Amino acid sequence: MFIVHHLNNSRSQRVLWALEELELPYELKCYARDPKTMFAPPELKDVHPLGLSPVVEHDAADGVRIKLAESGAILEHLGALGGAPLRPTTGPAAVDCMYWLHYAEGSLMPLLLLKLVMKQISGPKVPFVVRPIAKAVAGQVDANFTDPRVTLHLDFIDQHLAKTGWFAGDQLTIADIQMSFPLLAAAHRAGLAERTHIREWLARIQARPAFVAAIAKGGPISFD
Repeated sequence: MFIVHHLNNSRSQRVLWALEELELPYELKCYARDPKTMFAPPELKDVHPLGLSPVVEHDAADGVRIKLAESGAILEHLGALGGAPLRPTTGPAAVDCMYWLHYAEGSLMPLLLLKLVMKQISGPKVPFVVRPIAKAVAGQVDANFTDPRVTLHLDFIDQHLAKTGWFAGDQLTIADIQMSFPLLAAAHRAGLAERTHIREWLARIQARPAFVAAIAKGGPISFD
């Protein structure tokens, strides 16, 4: 039995989706963000020193207790347990799976987080006196750095999905599960315009019964 330490409205939704796809039993321990700061609660530090979510615990076949954080590492671990097709092990699909699993948090998500930060430093929480300056700085960062790079990356992703409709091979893998969070964020923060292959992929994954079940158990994802 897996135990998933799940923070609402977070990346850990991907772990629930993977477990549902693999039909592996799990116990859900839910934690709520602070409604004012949106930070994780201090109770998560009792689970992991960094107060991270997701964290998964389970007993391995040799009886050793495993506790693992970081969604990419967890998905790799679950994919290894579940085997193909969620984690292809040979050929181009295996290489693509490894690439997109790391790309999601290593390349795309930092840009989307920067875009969110720029939005916040020019928003209503910034003191009125400095807001015009902050807004001007944020606008310049977005115009000259963030937006062009987000456009480049989303075009790159759309072109890749045009090949088979999936990130690694011709069916769902842990790469698709890992890419779901940043692309849902991109749809909200950057827009997808003419990127039809990303929009079709998003519609396809959100229609999967396992994805629907994960949302029902873990709660909806909001990027507001």
